[in-house]
Amino acid sequence: TLTQNKTDLASTELVTELRRALEKRAKLEFQHQVTPLKNPLELRHLRREIARLKTHIRMKEAVK
Repeated sequence: TLTQNKTDLASTELVTELRRALEKRAKLEFQHQVTPLKNPLELRHLRREIARLKTHIRMKEAVK
């Protein structure tokens, strides 16, 4: 979820969110190749959200 604070989530929840975001990105990119999306900025926002999730996961791993 975009509005939820990622630092409060457990590592497993972050990985689940990441997997979900990656699946959504793959689906949107495929749809965009077939027929252009009405809002192509969705792809940019999703890429950035994936980067944020990966950053939070790395930070949690570094603390361990």
